[in-house]
Amino acid sequence: MDKGYERERFESISIKSSVAQKFRRYCKAISKSQSMTLLSMLEFFEASGISPEERLGPNIKTLESSLKKRINAVIAIVRDIEKNQTKPTVAMIQSLFEGFETDKKPLLLEKEEPKQQEETKFIEHNQMDV
Repeated sequence: MDKGYERERFESISIKSSVAQKFRRYCKAISKSQSMTLLSMLEFFEASGISPEERLGPNIKTLESSLKKRINAVIAIVRDIEKNQTKPTVAMIQSLFEGFETDKKPLLLEKEEPKQQEETKFIEHNQMDV
């Protein structure tokens, strides 16, 4: 029995016998009752905003294959960018850093004062203490 519709009564609809046979075959193919199949169809058309007379254009398989082709093209573009732009740039930067050796010399060097000036400072310092 159809869940949620157990207490509802049946109505009859007049349709041509060939259409009824085709509809019954379709209901068996999707394993649903005739009421639930018709309800699913109505909900589909209402939700998607299309009419049964409209054609959806290419079928799903064609649409899927065209999307796969597009995705593969995008992947190829990204791989080409990696190969021709990103990887060579990274390699050049790494080679620059490898070739650059840092010497452990201090960047600022203290200037040494001549000994004479040091002695003068020492004498001046001692005279201040006295």
